[in-house]
Amino acid sequence: MNDTTLIEFPSAFPIKALGRDTPEFRQTIIDLVAEHARFDQKTDVRVQASNKGNFISVTVTFTAENQVQLDTIYQSLHDHELVLMVF
Repeated sequence: MNDTTLIEFPSAFPIKALGRDTPEFRQTIIDLVAEHARFDQKTDVRVQASNKGNFISVTVTFTAENQVQLDTIYQSLHDHELVLMVF
């Protein structure tokens, strides 16, 4: 396993999740990221609807402390049933 990374830590890091536009999707993404990182929900969360309005993306920007933290957040988002894609 290669432990090298191109990211310098700590670093502001945006992570985006895509899912269906349901009432619980936005809060689910916020909650999942908040389990592992600190951020301001008022300034560090951006929501964008798809052109037809069927899907939304939620981008949370947080301070990434290390690669393990990033991997954990990606995995928790990827594993959640409401999340279709993670960027």
